Amino acid sequence: QDPETASVYSNENSTGRCLLTLLGLAFILTGLIVGGACVYRYFAPKKLYHGGMHFSELDTESREPYYLPRVDEEVEIRDNVAIINVPAPQFAQSDPAAILHDFDRKLTAYLDLSLDTCFVIPLNTSVVMPPQDLLDLFMQLMTGSYKTYLIHEDLVVTERIDDIAQLGFYIYTLCDDKDTYRMQRRNELIGLQKRSVETCFTIHHFENKFVTETKICKA
Repeated sequence: QDPETASVYSNENSTGRCLLTLLGLAFILTGLIVGGACVYRYFAPKKLYHGGMHFSELDTESREPYYLPRVDEEVEIRDNVAIINVPAPQFAQSDPAAILHDFDRKLTAYLDLSLDTCFVIPLNTSVVMPPQDLLDLFMQLMTGSYKTYLIHEDLVVTERIDDIAQLGFYIYTLCDDKDTYRMQRRNELIGLQKRSVETCFTIHHFENKFVTETKICKA
């Protein structure tokens, strides 16, 4: 074989091996970056804000009672998502819950911790403050007590959700391996009458300057 030709082939092989090596390193580096971002998402220190509100019925005509019930929460904001933990109250009939508001997907998920069940509904932006406003509210709550009023929200389970991956990363993480259902507001369901056989439960929570009593009913 011609030595000059052999040299050309050798150089081409060396170049090919270098390109393959560089390509492999690029894939490895990309994997490390993506993997590092996922690890950071799971293990980064959480910044939690705590707050509580005393509340009374909005339409009460009597004097303010000696004792006002209170709702306590802690909230975490990340990636335009608000994650709210609501412990069981001491003196009210209300379930403990984890509530997730995904502002990008415009969805809200309630995880009832007593039932270990998830319920999903479109985000109500007229009630739920944007993330930065919500943080500002909790900063105010951390400086002192807050008295407010109670509003009522009536939700109805409409169907089971089998593929929760379509709901996004955060709701999937919250509701994975749990029965998950879609809901609608009762006043939006035309012709639906309240059924005596419904099973209902309530969650007291706040994402604004008032407390919401969310009643979720399932036939």
